[in-house]
Amino acid sequence: MPISQGDTLPDATLVQMGPEGPTQVKMSEKTKGRKVVVFAVPGAFTPTCHSAHVPSFVRTKDQFDAKGVDEVICVSCNDPFVMQAWGEATGANAAGITMLGDASSEFTKAIGMDFDAAPAGLVARSKRYAMLVDDGKVTLLQAEENSGVCEVSGGESLLDNM
Repeated sequence: MPISQGDTLPDATLVQMGPEGPTQVKMSEKTKGRKVVVFAVPGAFTPTCHSAHVPSFVRTKDQFDAKGVDEVICVSCNDPFVMQAWGEATGANAAGITMLGDASSEFTKAIGMDFDAAPAGLVARSKRYAMLVDDGKVTLLQAEENSGVCEVSGGESLLDNM
């Protein structure tokens, strides 16, 4: 069953590229006592993710900061090397967006947002969504019905509903 508003995020380990290489990151540590935006995409460098979803958060990062959001996190079921390169290519790294890889889909499966689209080469991927998390609890969740579009899960849409 997919996560919903009011639920507490499960404790899962993701991976971020650090100065010394890949570093494990506990989602519980990222969200404890903090207000965090988490958005997820089906795949790095895929068309909608690359041209619409990540850019929407790059454009709105300062507005989230102004609303008291401590961190904006992008999650994708890719490895941390890909996430680092994608963050550089989209300007997400420069904007201060945290790029976390969920290569084993541990977090994505734990919140029930996983899907497969084998004909498109996407297996064990994340559905497209954005959520506001306050001290580990989901206070706002906006998930797309169709992972090929970025409408309700974009940065502007999430801001409008905060």
